[in-house]
Amino acid sequence: MSSCLIRPATLRDARAIAELHSSAEAALLENPPPSLTPPELEKRQRFWREAVEFAEPQLQLACDGDKVVGMVGFDRSRDKGSAQTMGEIWSICVSPAFWGQGVGLALWDAAREGLLEEGCTNVSIWLGLSNDRALRFHELAGFKREPATARTAAAAGVRIQEIRLTRNL
Repeated sequence: MSSCLIRPATLRDARAIAELHSSAEAALLENPPPSLTPPELEKRQRFWREAVEFAEPQLQLACDGDKVVGMVGFDRSRDKGSAQTMGEIWSICVSPAFWGQGVGLALWDAAREGLLEEGCTNVSIWLGLSNDRALRFHELAGFKREPATARTAAAAGVRIQEIRLTRNL
């Protein structure tokens, strides 16, 4: 089990979040795109800086010392027609070097607590159908697949098939 500290993200974390998100995304793709160019990294850094500034989504980080090794973004569901009590894990990722060490579970626990504080009673997450590791993790955490929700989406410039999973909080 990891001894990582879970804490809220700050504006100073935007670059580390962008780099973590990109490396975790690339680790899951069969044919990952090349490393981000400086303009692409700057664009992602701006996105995460705004997310921190406006708390949309709320962000919690897993840190090993001063290094950001995991993150989770969560808030109310963005799905049209969802109930006010439906939360969503917008993004959860862990540095591949920390996979299997309990970091994902600690981040999930932080998101669940935050969603409960917001008055959510249920939570959803969209995951790529080819992401066996993430699907297994979330199913072990009590999420159930909703087969009728399968769709095609873009991630890191690649089109992927994804499905929504849900569970009670």
